[in-house]
Amino acid sequence: MAYLKVIATPGARREKVEEKARALHIAVKEPAEQNRANMRVREIVAARLGVPVAQVKIINGHHGHSKLLSVPD
Repeated sequence: MAYLKVIATPGARREKVEEKARALHIAVKEPAEQNRANMRVREIVAARLGVPVAQVKIINGHHGHSKLLSVPD
């Protein structure tokens, strides 16, 4: 397993993914309520890496913008 740092922005007007300073900056349309933004972040990372969503896990940062994700190598 590898780790990936993500900076998430929920409630954006449009989705955007950028790589900056060893972190992935992801803006999602979904709000932070009911874990919807976190789920969308996992879906985007999984699609980008070509792995199932179930293999992308949030290790740290469930309630904040800065997150640490566990992804397969």
